Amino acid sequence: MLKITIPAIEQWDESKNEFFYSKEHTLQLEHSLVSLSKWESQWSKPFLSKEDKTVDETIDYIRCMTITQNVDDSIYKLLTNENILTIHKYIEADMTATKFRKSLNGPNREIITAEVIYYWMISMNIPFECQKWHLNRLLTLINVCNIKNAPPKKMNQQELISRNAELNAARKKSLGTGG
Repeated sequence: MLKITIPAIEQWDESKNEFFYSKEHTLQLEHSLVSLSKWESQWSKPFLSKEDKTVDETIDYIRCMTITQNVDDSIYKLLTNENILTIHKYIEADMTATKFRKSLNGPNREIITAEVIYYWMISMNIPFECQKWHLNRLLTLINVCNIKNAPPKKMNQQELISRNAELNAARKKSLGTGG
């Protein structure tokens, strides 16, 4: 969860010809499958794509991430550049210590939507309470499940020769023979 503070600022009301001050606001945000699902249902397109988001789409995703109750829509117009940068860093954060080696197969071109992630959760028996985890952490768990459930990789010829040589050397040593 990310907590951001939108500072109090002075604004000009053109209709009343006077300055007014907005008070400081604190928002709690969660980048999760739930927020992703809300955003995709409103915009009818995948959020996890390489396509850049418009300002309206970005602000709306922040609105979908908000878990603070009863936030007036006008508050989102007061977000500072620093707030937006903090939110982007939070969205991009790994939120896990698990690291993966780069795949030699190249990038996967599958379009990933909330429904695809829910499918992965169901097929891997991941409980639905994980939908509230940070999205990158959930995707890491799904990746770990894929790796652990994959059939063992076959050894190439060099690995097989090396393993057999190690086994033979261990047997010779334990039996005390020379071959």
